Parts: sequence; C-alpha cells; structure tokens
Amino acid sequence: MSMEKTSIDFSSTHKVIQKYPQEKRYTLAILQDIQREYNYIPREALLILAKYLDTPLSKLYSMATFYKALSLTPKGDNIIKVCDGTACHIRSSMIIIDEIEKSLHIKPGETSADGRFSLETVNCLGSCAIAPVIVVNETYYGKVTAARIREILGEYGGELNGCE
Repeated sequence: MSMEKTSIDFSSTHKVIQKYPQEKRYTLAILQDIQREYNYIPREALLILAKYLDTPLSKLYSMATFYKALSLTPKGDNIIKVCDGTACHIRSSMIIIDEIEKSLHIKPGETSADGRFSLETVNCLGSCAIAPVIVVNETYYGKVTAARIREILGEYGGELNGCE
C-alpha cells in the first residue's frame, strides 16, 4: 500500500530550502528540514533541491538512503522510536516492542495502515538511566512497561486500530 500523498503543497519545500545559502555543504541540513516538514522526503522535494543546489538527483538519493534518520517513504503521523541499546535491552525493551506490535499491528520499520503510527527501533536514545525508553515524536517516556504502552499510544490517537 502506498501512502504517497497525492496533493502535496511544495511551496513549503521552497520555504525550507530558501532558508539556506545555495551551497552544497547545507545539503544534509536541508534534507533534515524537508524530512521534518513532510515526515519523509518526497521525490518532488528532491527534484526541487537538486535544481536549487545544482547537484545531481542521484547524489541526493544517495544521502537520503544513507542516513537512517531520513526516509523516502511516508512515515506515520506519530513516529515511535523504541530504544534497544544495552541498558534498554536488558530491561526488556523487546517486551515493549512486542506490545507495540500487538497494539498497532505493525513491526519495526512499518507504518500502520491508517497512517497514524510508524515504529522504529534505535540503538540508543541516550537516556539509559530511565531505561527502557521510547520516544513518540519528540516526547520521551522512561521506565516504560508493557502495561503503559496502550496508555501512551492512546495519547496519540485514542482507539488503536480497533484493538481494545
């Protein structure tokens, strides 16, 4: 299923890009801002950026696919990152991941059918003292238990894909 939005207003892309000088050294920063704007990097935005920086589209694709933080496919409205670093792993992050998978019917790297949630695992979120940790959008949740998952996810969309 393609979640590609059919009518995206790319005037935002122009606004993002024009905050930066027309210098290739700003490419990654611009890509990050485009990602922030759309929750992924649309192909059309890459075309606009390629023209602005006078750089080959293939170079932009190379960067966009190299960095894990960047995505060429649409992400959900709410991005859930579950830490699976050492501290979180030994404090049962896999149980947290399993609970999210059951609640949202998605696996890491996937987006829910309704486009509300994307699930990712990360190696470390830098919050080991409060492990296990998840981040939803930019909000950190520490000492997470499987029992808290439904409550946390409920803050971002109420009913979870028909699961009660």
